[in-house]
Amino acid sequence: MRHYIYKGLIVLAGLTMTFSCKKSLEEKNPSGITAESVFTTPAGFETLVNAAYSYQRWWYGKEEGYNLAEMGTDLWMSGAGDVHTDLTQYVNLQGTNSALTTEWQQLYAAINLCNAGINRIGEAGLATTVRPVREAELKFLRAFYYWHVVETWGGVHFTLDETQGVVTTANKTPIETFNKQIIDDLLFSVANLPATTSQYGRVTKPAAQAFLARMYLTQKKYAEARDMSLAVINGGYGFTLLPNYADLWKMANLKNKEVIYAVNYSVNLSVNDLLDPILNPLGHSRGSNSSHLLFSMKYDDQPGMVRDIKNGRPFNRYMPTRFLLDLYSDQDARYDGSFQTVWYANSTTRPAGMKIGDTAIIASKNVIMPSGKLYKTYDRNAVYSANGAVKDQLHYVSLNKFVDETRASANEAQSARDVFVIRFAEVYLIAAEAEFNLGNTTQAATHLNVIRTRAAKPGTVAAMQVTPAQVTLDFILDERAREFAGEQIRWFDLKRSGRLLERVKANNPNAATIQDFHLVRPIPRTQVDAVTNKDEFTQNPGYQ
Repeated sequence: MRHYIYKGLIVLAGLTMTFSCKKSLEEKNPSGITAESVFTTPAGFETLVNAAYSYQRWWYGKEEGYNLAEMGTDLWMSGAGDVHTDLTQYVNLQGTNSALTTEWQQLYAAINLCNAGINRIGEAGLATTVRPVREAELKFLRAFYYWHVVETWGGVHFTLDETQGVVTTANKTPIETFNKQIIDDLLFSVANLPATTSQYGRVTKPAAQAFLARMYLTQKKYAEARDMSLAVINGGYGFTLLPNYADLWKMANLKNKEVIYAVNYSVNLSVNDLLDPILNPLGHSRGSNSSHLLFSMKYDDQPGMVRDIKNGRPFNRYMPTRFLLDLYSDQDARYDGSFQTVWYANSTTRPAGMKIGDTAIIASKNVIMPSGKLYKTYDRNAVYSANGAVKDQLHYVSLNKFVDETRASANEAQSARDVFVIRFAEVYLIAAEAEFNLGNTTQAATHLNVIRTRAAKPGTVAAMQVTPAQVTLDFILDERAREFAGEQIRWFDLKRSGRLLERVKANNPNAATIQDFHLVRPIPRTQVDAVTNKDEFTQNPGYQ
């Protein structure tokens, strides 16, 4: 049995390689192309930088990333189609989880590529005006990837060197080392990136500042988090909150003035990341952005309904907790801007008296009194038990932020939707949380009210304002839930704030088995098994 390893893609044993039954490995480079021949030219080096960006797609817009960043929190429960219930519910979560294995592999491959570029940039022949920008991009990306690693797995393998050849050992590095490097890399990026870019998707100075503000908040450096967030708010970069929250999610409006940083997908699906045995053998099995599949309820099993492009292809992976739905007041436009609660008849086969376009299904966070109407209703009592436990995993209020009506067919799994990683709204909420932790509740309320003013339905702005006395850490977390539900940030928010265990146990009966050791995830079993220094590189406590 032979296992081929492609030089330049190897990170650690167990990541892009497997031990054979004879414990032997062979290297093969069928193309003959080497890093030395490619990355020593400006054009070749550009391919390295572009590739370093592409690994973001393995987390953002992918089911694995959603499971790791949104599930197992206070906001989401397993729908009937959830395939990673060990992550969602903390039941028998071990290093064999495939989502964890995939993300570990891709994050470390990305870090290795960043290390290669940073260490080789002096040999690339780049123009003096270009070199610091490309180095700043790579350092931003390295910080970005290392943040995902250290928050997910804790103090695991850390290196600033490019891996060459077969490496069979790994280290355990203190979290403080990760955190210092993340800040150092981002400070370099802030100092060297341009304020704007003509190539959408490249990181800019305000994007690096916004992410640095998030990292300062994560590391409890509250004054620095406040100052960096204000540098973005007051920096004259042209960012603004869109007047209508729902407009953020329109496919024709993705490149809007609220987006500070996004992972972009092409409308030409063939150039995204779908696995292809010839053209893209290292691609993803589903490819492109699949968020539109994950949060939709099973609507196409109901009278008067068939699957269509508008309502989406319902994988019914995730459903909202009752707690999440109850966070939205009647004055908050973000509820209607985030969730689908009504489905209209679209089938040629319908109940007698129901016309195409009539209401076929209503899902509600409230109790619906019997009406004698033809449509089906799924209210809070039908979907949830009195304690918030789920009763119906198929039919529920559905997050529809990510619906893509531009897909070619109802069954198309790929979407060209970009993923918003950092929005201008987050910078205000970072500033609010930093001010709160510094004891400045009046200023925290001011920042919160910027967000709540935009969120208010017409005529309800005054009712949506929060006073300094109302500002608590839990209120800020509730506000982040209302603003960012489903946007691949919740698990990090709860862990950063020290509220993960408390809020999951209180608000998500689906995941109440969470324990202290779940604050980090298990290292993939393939990695632990493959290293030769098993006494040093051990599994995270609590896992096998």
